[in-house]
Amino acid sequence: MTIEPMTELGSGGALRLPRARVVPLSAPPATYTTAVERYLTGAGIAKSSARIYRISLTTWGWMFAGEHAPTGPARRGAKPPLFPIAAIDDPVLPEVLAEPAAARADEMDADTVNRELSIARKAIGWWKRQGWIACDPTIGIERRPAPPDRTKALAENQIAALWRLDIPLREKTLWKMLYESAARAEEILCLNVEDLHPGDKRGRTLAKGGATEWIHWQSGAAQLLPRLIAGRSRGPLFLTDRKAPAGTATLDVCPETGRARLSYRRAEEIFEENTRLLANPLASPEDIEDLDGWTLHRLRHSALTHDAEGGTSTPMLLARSRHASVRSLERYARPGVDAVARHVADRDSAARRRR
Repeated sequence: MTIEPMTELGSGGALRLPRARVVPLSAPPATYTTAVERYLTGAGIAKSSARIYRISLTTWGWMFAGEHAPTGPARRGAKPPLFPIAAIDDPVLPEVLAEPAAARADEMDADTVNRELSIARKAIGWWKRQGWIACDPTIGIERRPAPPDRTKALAENQIAALWRLDIPLREKTLWKMLYESAARAEEILCLNVEDLHPGDKRGRTLAKGGATEWIHWQSGAAQLLPRLIAGRSRGPLFLTDRKAPAGTATLDVCPETGRARLSYRRAEEIFEENTRLLANPLASPEDIEDLDGWTLHRLRHSALTHDAEGGTSTPMLLARSRHASVRSLERYARPGVDAVARHVADRDSAARRRR
């Protein structure tokens, strides 16, 4: 964006003081949807993050249009409204946003709402720097206080029970990769076949700023991957069962099968549904619809906690988790019930004497 001074004649022919006029760096896109894509490519958003950014900005697209963002099954296949990017500068928009933003905050957890708001503000800031818009209509929306992370690692017998489930190859491979690599679910789902180095049991992903990072897995996932890939040489690693709908981004479509990349939302739904009885071992199968299962994040959390319980060093935990600070590891440093039981038993002097 450039600022161009302007001088105008006031009433009576007197000269007014110079004022600034915003000159766009490039022609503004015609629609909000196009502006989102220009932001994702122009702002250097990492490939591993672009999908989450696109979903969050699409959610905000409904709210910028004064509508409630759909959730759950209603979201699948829903088409966001079309409107010009300039509509974000409408002076009444902050007031219009208040109601759908409050509804969204009531429906979703604080972490999701705060992440979506942060992404929207980053995009708005970038669009302002391009000179496409002048205002931030989210300025009056406050972040929700996020509760402390109370996620608990799964016990090792729970992980073992997970591997015994009769599930399709795609889910078995995804869950194995998540646990063995301790990677974030969106990182694994963003992998393409051409990113993999099967012989080294690792895959390449892009971090913020375009830096290359590596995700490493173990033999369990390595044995399943060839069957999942099934001769494909490129395109998304994890695919949906159906052909990609019209309008799906090219990067999210397999060029050999025409199927779409598996979304985080759908992967989470499948995992939650399949783990309801594992999460509630005393429940009856007849009550399964009323139960809650586990989240995909618990596989990453469990892997890092089990590493910490096994004595993995802090530098290695940082490398495995790809966190930048030691403080971020604190949430994984809470030993599980099995680890505490082993610790107490190992220090039971009377039991040692009986041995």
